[in-house]
Amino acid sequence: MVIVETDITEFPLFKKGKVRDVYDLGDSLLIIATDRISAFDVVLPTPIPDKGKILTRLSRFWFEYVKDIVPNHILTCKTENLPDSLKKYKDILEDRFMLVKKTKTIPFECVVRGYLAGSGWKEYQKSQSICGVKLKPGLKMSSKLEEPIFTPATKAEEGHDENVNFEYMKRKIGDELAEKIKRISLSVYNKASRYAEKKGFIIADTKFEFGIADGKLLLIDEVLTPDSSRFWLKSNYKEDNPQPAFDKQFIRDYLETLDWDKTYPGPELPEEIVEKTREKYRKISEIILGE
Repeated sequence: MVIVETDITEFPLFKKGKVRDVYDLGDSLLIIATDRISAFDVVLPTPIPDKGKILTRLSRFWFEYVKDIVPNHILTCKTENLPDSLKKYKDILEDRFMLVKKTKTIPFECVVRGYLAGSGWKEYQKSQSICGVKLKPGLKMSSKLEEPIFTPATKAEEGHDENVNFEYMKRKIGDELAEKIKRISLSVYNKASRYAEKKGFIIADTKFEFGIADGKLLLIDEVLTPDSSRFWLKSNYKEDNPQPAFDKQFIRDYLETLDWDKTYPGPELPEEIVEKTREKYRKISEIILGE
């Protein structure tokens, strides 16, 4: 079953994101991952079958895998634990929902980069730095960094997130909290990267989100999915080359070949691109989760 829109009438819609529909259950939130896909901040008209389930399964795995480093916002992912009024939506919700704690969201995308790619590579070419982090000269496209770096970005409700330096983040939320988030982000990335490499994948970069509930810092939203991370096959890795994408970059690369101005509405995706994207997402899920 492909899910593009949801309509849970029993509870108010808290937020409709590019991919997720979030409902307000009072003291908790119901997050449903649909099969929508966005690129260049535009939701495309063509869904990717199974995508929402894959994102949810991966996030659940990673939340559990790194909970020794940081707690998370998940209350339950089992339909039998939902309120009775939601059980009639079981077919829609199965494997694609998380019931989570409400948090005060930290207004930053917490990006960790282990390799030079994307906007980081573009910035390095201009300044030999990323978000104020100075890097050694002579690095190439897709180079592995000497150690992962933390490069935050502001969270934009509309339009593009904006890369900022760590000093800006500290001024906005305070030194202690910013330093804690940086430390946790790097620790989570390092632990996940070691696991992924054993399975044959490189996590080139990723972004985390955090929130605060009952005075505790929690990892929230999604974690280390193909929507929020750049996955490369370790066996294909070659420095000074673009890497075959096993994430949303595959869609972006296709869209770059079109005469599209990256504004709404986005173009329909051909069946071949849909199937290849689905297979890439499924391959990550199968390998990481051992399915």
